[in-house]
Amino acid sequence: MKKIKYYYNTNTLRYEKLVTPLRVKLLRVFGFFSSLLVSSILVIWFYTKFIPPPTANESKIKLDLMKDNYALLNSKVQSLQRQMAELEKRDNEVYRSIFEANPLPDSARALLIEKKKELDKISVMSDDVLSRDIANSLNNISARVAYQVDSYKEIEKLINNQETKLSSIPAIQPVSNKDLTRVASGYGFRIHPIYGIPKMHNGLDFSATQGTPIYATGDGIVKVAEFGSGFGNNIVINHGYGYETLYGHLVRMKVRAGKRVKRGEIIGWVGSTGASTGPHCHYEVHINGRPVDPVYFFYNDLNAEQYDRLLKLASTGSAKSFD
Repeated sequence: MKKIKYYYNTNTLRYEKLVTPLRVKLLRVFGFFSSLLVSSILVIWFYTKFIPPPTANESKIKLDLMKDNYALLNSKVQSLQRQMAELEKRDNEVYRSIFEANPLPDSARALLIEKKKELDKISVMSDDVLSRDIANSLNNISARVAYQVDSYKEIEKLINNQETKLSSIPAIQPVSNKDLTRVASGYGFRIHPIYGIPKMHNGLDFSATQGTPIYATGDGIVKVAEFGSGFGNNIVINHGYGYETLYGHLVRMKVRAGKRVKRGEIIGWVGSTGASTGPHCHYEVHINGRPVDPVYFFYNDLNAEQYDRLLKLASTGSAKSFD
């Protein structure tokens, strides 16, 4: 039951019923809701300003942790990149040069990014982009490591093949020449004994009596063993690694095409077959199909003094060749 209020009217000198006007009621209701709204806004503002939600706190912790992890990971990545660059440099400039192997081109490896550019790039990246960049850097290093492993496997094969290569390079004289008196004509332009005109002489002529043994100057496989109008009975040995040797004017051949020979093995005997003016062995060395002066390959059976003497004899030999 609604409580009725009265008030004492001094004009009428009696108690009268208290009646609140509608306008006052509306003002009271409006004031109440206004106060409630302002209070709510103030409470919400205070809460959001000074009491962060649990999810924001957790996100901030994760973000800080991610940044710390990124800095550590980025430092390790840069360290790995420096180590990879050093390995690649040693691969090209040391290991491969020892075995006369071609260096790996930069296009075969991932190129390094300059440190300053890397730092500038990181400073404008979002967190997601930073994470992807680290992943890409690790993938890049992984690919380079795999490529470097393959390179070292190749170098290991070169090491294993080095002994074979050293045995294959022509490194002795084709005839016994201990007193160094058998080099009759050297490498270079000489007067041809038959045609009487200057002609390039692509080898050395070793004078010797007919029947003197001729030796293979390095391990290899006989490529040619046949008679030709120029060199008469001649033998060509493929030593591998781009090396070939030619022995001309033999009186008789001991080997046939396809036979594997060892350095120092007799392959035939000195003669004067073909376009020749006397018994001798015409000897040539070719590298990748190009003739070179054989005198520079006689280091395996001569000491330093003998080698120096042989160089002088080859350069001051007869102005005419034997073939």
